[in-house]
Amino acid sequence: MKMSLTALAILCLGVLHGAARGEVVNVYTSARVAPLVIGDGGGIYSDMVAYLNRKQLGQLSFKLIYLPRKRLQLQVERGELDGIVIGMMPHWFDDAAQKKYLWTAPFDTDRYVIVLPAGQAFNMSKPGALAGRTVGMVLGYSYPDLEDWMHQQGLVRSDAASDDHNLEKLRLGRVDSVAAAGAIVRYYMKVHAIDAGKFQLQELPSQLTERRFLVPHSKVLVYDRIAPVIRQLKDDPEWQRLKAKYE
Repeated sequence: MKMSLTALAILCLGVLHGAARGEVVNVYTSARVAPLVIGDGGGIYSDMVAYLNRKQLGQLSFKLIYLPRKRLQLQVERGELDGIVIGMMPHWFDDAAQKKYLWTAPFDTDRYVIVLPAGQAFNMSKPGALAGRTVGMVLGYSYPDLEDWMHQQGLVRSDAASDDHNLEKLRLGRVDSVAAAGAIVRYYMKVHAIDAGKFQLQELPSQLTERRFLVPHSKVLVYDRIAPVIRQLKDDPEWQRLKAKYE
C-alpha cells in the first residue's frame, strides 16, 4: 500500500509540474519580409508574440514559427494545424462570414499601393494607363482584390520571391512597378535610405488589409485568452510604441 501511495504522489507531482509549465502555442506565419518579420528575430510579428508572452495569459506561452504559405494554408484547410496563425484576413481563407475559423480583431492595418518611378505620369482611374508594363508581385500569392484593376490596366505580372526582391528590381529598373503593402514599401525605403522623391506610391482600389490572428475552433481556449488582449491594443501605449519602430 505504501508503494502505491508513493507512486500516486509522484504522479500527482508530475501532473502539477506539467500544469505549471503550461501550454506552448505555436504561432505560424508565412511572412518573410520586413517589417513583419526581420532576419535578426525582430519585426512586428515577433514583437506581437513577445507582447503576448509578457501578458502571462493563463500559463500560455507563444512561439513564432515560419511555414511556407501553401503548406500553411493546406494545414489550416485540412484542420491539421497544431497552433494559430498571425497576420491573416478572413477573405484569404474564404471565410468572410468568420464561421470556419475564429478571428481576433485586427492588431494592424495597411493598404496595398503601387510603386512607380517618380517621373512616370500615371492616372489611377484611366484604364490601360499601364498597358504592357510589368508589375512585381510575390510568387505563389493571389491578389483577388486587385485582379480586375490589373486586367483593366493591362499590367503584366512579374513574380519574385518576396516584396523586397521586387522593390530591388524596381530600383534597378528591371520591373516597371511593384504592388505591395504600404508598410512594407515605406520600411524598405527607410532601411535602404531611398529618397522619397525616387518613387511615387499610390493606394490601390483594394480592401483594407487587416492583420488578425486566425484560430482553429479546436483552440477556442487560446482564442478566449488572446482575443480580449488584441481588442485593447489600440489603447495600449506599450503596443503603440512597438509599432512606431517600424513606421
